[in-house]
Amino acid sequence: QVQLVESGGGLVQPGGSLRLSCAASGSIFGINAMAWHRQAPGNQRELVAFISNDGNTNYADSVKGRFTISRDNAKNTVYLQMNSLKPEDTAVYYCFVHLFDGAKARHYWGQGTQVTVSS
Repeated sequence: QVQLVESGGGLVQPGGSLRLSCAASGSIFGINAMAWHRQAPGNQRELVAFISNDGNTNYADSVKGRFTISRDNAKNTVYLQMNSLKPEDTAVYYCFVHLFDGAKARHYWGQGTQVTVSS
């Protein structure tokens, strides 16, 4: 079994910054891709940022130049540094991990962390 624990969400003023973390633990034999998604009320869940096992990254157009995804393979952790936050970034943010758990490759979702950008 694998658990993902997210942290770092909260309330921030427009223009501010937050850093999200997502730590994976349990039966992990290798992590492939890691990513962050978000879902605002009334909207579908959307991909925000993606990082491959060799460090290649990809971002949604709406966050390019403001958000940075990174990973610490020794800690099985993925981060999302969010700068110059806007009210439209308000959403529940979910981490996503694709890994091999010893039996097969599976994907897991974090529990979600609320990010609210408001003055």
